[in-house]
Amino acid sequence: MYPPELVKPMRADLTAVGFEELHTVEAVDNALAKEGTTLVVVNSVCGCAAANARPGARMSLDNDKKPDNLVTVFAGVDREATDKARSYMIPFPPSSPSMALFKDGQLVHMLERHHIEGRPAEMIAENLKDAYNENC
Repeated sequence: MYPPELVKPMRADLTAVGFEELHTVEAVDNALAKEGTTLVVVNSVCGCAAANARPGARMSLDNDKKPDNLVTVFAGVDREATDKARSYMIPFPPSSPSMALFKDGQLVHMLERHHIEGRPAEMIAENLKDAYNENC
């Protein structure tokens, strides 16, 4: 577990643009039971989350079509919520950071760590925008 003061600015990177933090299994279940589209960002303390994933997620929201719901879990902090969110992402193996787009509770698009690491935030944002344009 990471100390709360360490991850506070990393959480704020997403909550400042409208992402809701999910801290419990119940919160994850409730978020993914909603109708419409939901983007789930599995946040992380790693460098590729800071340089690529969080900025890419933020930039992706500059699009005509966007997910109805924006949520995030934090790997290494909210373990049970993260494990529950990842259970909805099967058959993809756990990775952080990662991003998943759901439509009416069904996984329709997935970005794993290997899609994020080493790629510029702009490329990640464009990938997400394409998914939004197709599913939102």
